[in-house]
Amino acid sequence: MGGQQWFGLAIYAVFFVAIFYFMIFRPQKKKKKEEEKLKNSLQVGDEIVTIGGFHGKIISLKEDSIVIESVLDHSKQKLERWAIQQNLTIHDDTPSK
Repeated sequence: MGGQQWFGLAIYAVFFVAIFYFMIFRPQKKKKKEEEKLKNSLQVGDEIVTIGGFHGKIISLKEDSIVIESVLDHSKQKLERWAIQQNLTIHDDTPSK
């Protein structure tokens, strides 16, 4: 009987590990992949929103930072790429013939 109890516990352990994977780890990986895609697809002229809610237009891109111009008073701010939350500009990703 002892062997069957351990087998049952092992099945429960595998079940809970699978639940944690599909409910926690997999969505985190997917979200991180989408964030990387967003940060790598930025272009000069894009309108963005930062994690602080600041709206601006990209005027310069560097490897790990960007310079944006404020929509309201046209002031310039240097930001890190990780601070970008959303790109409001829609790009046509279909290749032209």
